[in-house]
Amino acid sequence: MRALVFLLALIGPLLSSCGHVSPSHPEEPAVRSFLGRYFSTWSAADMEGYGNCFHPLARIVFVGRNGESRSEGLTDFLHGQKMGHASSTEAMTEVPTSMSITMEDRGAQALVRWKLTKGNSIVTGTDLFTLVSTPKGWKIMSLVFYND
Repeated sequence: MRALVFLLALIGPLLSSCGHVSPSHPEEPAVRSFLGRYFSTWSAADMEGYGNCFHPLARIVFVGRNGESRSEGLTDFLHGQKMGHASSTEAMTEVPTSMSITMEDRGAQALVRWKLTKGNSIVTGTDLFTLVSTPKGWKIMSLVFYND
């Protein structure tokens, strides 16, 4: 009987920790909110607000279906986004459909699945973000994205 009690005392803490989920990082809600703002400003064609989501040194990379990549600095990327909205005959909205966030103290990485709607057309894809914490809040340092 003593052996059973001793065994339970040893494995009890192990069993109670099974399925235990560590608490999220305290900044994770701020990152989720930031990513929500990223998508909402783009959907509202608010290019000033959208541009404020990026660090001035940000790089943006689009990966095509065959693995070819196109890399742009922030100015060129934002200009292309502005022109895309201006030339579209229908409003475009992009919403996140899922988010997976890995937090660190000064940075975060996020994998975000999204759905872009333009009239009857729907495109889905993935954004891979590297974010940095700045005195002005979270900013995108790099964005790699592709369509399905």
